[in-house]
Amino acid sequence: MGEKRPRRPGLLERTAELLDLPADAIANLPRLELVGDGELRMENHKGILAYGTEEIHVSGGAFVVKITGRDLELRAMTGMELLITGRISQIQLG
Repeated sequence: MGEKRPRRPGLLERTAELLDLPADAIANLPRLELVGDGELRMENHKGILAYGTEEIHVSGGAFVVKITGRDLELRAMTGMELLITGRISQIQLG
């Protein structure tokens, strides 16, 4: 009973795929850009859920983005975009 069902794509995501458009722009999905292992930019976030130097949890709306590593730091954040720096070892969607 504790198992999660896989997330099914919504109508907007399927429409974006059909029209060959970026899903993040159409369905307001988070967009992640990882530069090496030291910088992560995320657009369309819904806020910080947990913050520490070894783990940061960010709401992506339909799922949570878990960033783990060392010396993690939230360097910049606006209503739409955030920047995390440090030694990123793992990014997990759940």
